Amino acid sequence: MDNTFLAQFYGKSQNYTDIPNHLYKDYNVKKGLRNEDGTGVLVGLTRVADVVGYTYNEDGTKVDTEGTLFFRGIDINEIVKNRHDLRYIYEEACFLLLFGYLPKQKELENFCELLQENYELPDDFLEMNLLRMPGKNLMNKLQHAILTLYNYDEDPDNTDVYETLLKGIQIMAKLPSISCYAYQSKMHYYEHKSLIIHYPRKDYSTAENILYMLRSDSNFSKQEANLLDIMLLLHADHGGGNNSTFTNVVISSTDTDIYSAVSGSIGSLKGPRHGGANIKVALMMDAIISEIGYTRDDAKIKDIVLKLLNKQFYNKSGLVYGFGHAVYTLSDPRAEILRHYCGIVAHEKGREEEFEFYLRFERIVKETLMETKGLTACANVDFYSGFAYDMLGIPRDMFTPLFVISRMVGWLAHNLENKLYDGRIMRPATKYVGELNEYVPMEDR
Repeated sequence: MDNTFLAQFYGKSQNYTDIPNHLYKDYNVKKGLRNEDGTGVLVGLTRVADVVGYTYNEDGTKVDTEGTLFFRGIDINEIVKNRHDLRYIYEEACFLLLFGYLPKQKELENFCELLQENYELPDDFLEMNLLRMPGKNLMNKLQHAILTLYNYDEDPDNTDVYETLLKGIQIMAKLPSISCYAYQSKMHYYEHKSLIIHYPRKDYSTAENILYMLRSDSNFSKQEANLLDIMLLLHADHGGGNNSTFTNVVISSTDTDIYSAVSGSIGSLKGPRHGGANIKVALMMDAIISEIGYTRDDAKIKDIVLKLLNKQFYNKSGLVYGFGHAVYTLSDPRAEILRHYCGIVAHEKGREEEFEFYLRFERIVKETLMETKGLTACANVDFYSGFAYDMLGIPRDMFTPLFVISRMVGWLAHNLENKLYDGRIMRPATKYVGELNEYVPMEDR
């Protein structure tokens, strides 16, 4: 069917649907829920996590500071620095986010055992929903799989807080298997690769099981598992204002089921402005390295950065992906931690030259942005996460699903908190700025 008439309708519609930009300021409407200084509009209260990248002077002006991420008031740097177990740092962070306090050894063991007992998928779920129905996009497939889990729940619409906790933990436990199997199924069906299915091991951590299920030989080193464990921790939560968490709370505020809320969050996280940003960084770095190699020449690196900023290289967007953040200003604590652990694994894998190039590139981007635009922009977690995943042999299709696996606990923690202490349906308002018109009968139009 020829749909050219639709383009004509759309073109004509601009005469009736335009909203002049000045009206946002006239009515004090915050585009993107952002204040004039770039800070987020407050939409709730939380004790789950806090993202700090600036403070305010007595006169109310914003002051940039070193970035800090708190889980239940505890600096994530302290969690990483004082970890007592190299295998279950992510699980320890999950316990902290969900229950508000650091677990004792036995409490952590019980929590890990609960997750491990729920690793396995329901009977026939793998065959019916993943192997027989592979998805072209893994994030869309994850949405479908989570919604399908609803059908395996005997009481799926029970939104009681404790029941939501139980259902959420079961989803957390199953997401690694669902993600890895969705990837294996896609590669087998669309790329004609060998289909290899490893069932999760109950004696393995979340990070260990991901590497075990993704790799054909199932082998991995302690340093590799430790790096992935750290990465899961770093992505576990980022406050209630990030888009996918806010989406989860908005959806769940209608008193719908946890499966619908999680599916909505996955849809939000799929976007390249949110969870898909690390893939943009990886693609940009591919183009840069292809152009100039792992050069040690600062001038060559600065030249390519200037070309990026001047829309003369790569996708000509004028952006340097992996730099800048909505909250963090001087530094992103997640990037600081990840940089350190990337260095350890790069040494183990003989990829020091590439790692050193990332370090030089980060330094020169910061210098160039300050010199040309007067901007202080830090490297964010996405700048190093793609490189880290690549060192772990994790395919790019899995980058954002890994974000889902990690962030599920944050979605759940904020979902529960909102149920407990807010409980009202999210219902913001918009201002109508159109004209009032009389209805025109068909024969008079």
